[in-house]
Amino acid sequence: MNIPILLFVYNRVNHTKRALDSLLANQNVSQHDLTIFSDGPKSAADSSSVNQVRDFIGTIKGFKSVTIHRSKFNKGLSTSIIDGVSKVLEKFDKCIVIEDDLVLSPHFLSFMRDGLSKYSEDPRVASIHGYVYPTDSVLPTNFFMKGTDCWGWGTWKRAWNLFEADGSKLLEQLKKNGLIDEFDFGGTYSYTGLLKKQVEGKVDSWAIRWHASIFLKNMLTLYPSHSLVHNIGNDRSGTNSGEYNIFDVSLQQSPIPVVDIEVQPSDLGYSAFVDFFTKNKQTFSAKMLRTLSSFIK
Repeated sequence: MNIPILLFVYNRVNHTKRALDSLLANQNVSQHDLTIFSDGPKSAADSSSVNQVRDFIGTIKGFKSVTIHRSKFNKGLSTSIIDGVSKVLEKFDKCIVIEDDLVLSPHFLSFMRDGLSKYSEDPRVASIHGYVYPTDSVLPTNFFMKGTDCWGWGTWKRAWNLFEADGSKLLEQLKKNGLIDEFDFGGTYSYTGLLKKQVEGKVDSWAIRWHASIFLKNMLTLYPSHSLVHNIGNDRSGTNSGEYNIFDVSLQQSPIPVVDIEVQPSDLGYSAFVDFFTKNKQTFSAKMLRTLSSFIK
């Protein structure tokens, strides 16, 4: 199954190499077309590191094809991802999306392929996700949650067409429909606060708008019981990242099948996420302050 893979890169060549190495370790990766979106430098100071990444991605092999889009100017992560996913889904009906700081399990692609195939025609399902929080709970083999996520995911054109770029519209609908508490996991994580900051121009986040767009449609994302993705970008190297390890996981080293389950939000999954957010609430608050300080104009 030739599902295009999209990789978004900027100026971290070592992260990019680790991400590519982990992707290439997946079975049947040679059946996939790879499209790389390389954002342009923010300033002259970034040109050298951006060019290092571009030199590296120009050598990549092991895929059915490799297409590279090199932006002449800096779009920023949000615009890069929104434009890139939209561009690819003009031609294809589904895709898999990763970023340069995601190290993947060798079984990531099989979970993505199987999930995208199984739920291809199910309008209740918007995406498949590879990362899951390191909770203390024992999670089912697969489970659904409302909305979407952003660390190693796959979706279909039919779902991406529902993306609403206007955060103010999303915020208004959440309030109007009385969904703020559920959206914020009972007040344990302020997704609403992040959306407000995006509306105010203090945070540049495509992911909060993608999540809210699908949440408001009452659509679901499929998760695995154990994480197939590890984010190595929480080391202050990224534009939007701080330094913390609460999201660190041990990558799943055996396949996770896509099994038959009821297509409805998981109470166990919701409770596990609430527990994780509650346990790390103080860290999240500090992280939010650091993130906002990078974007406040």
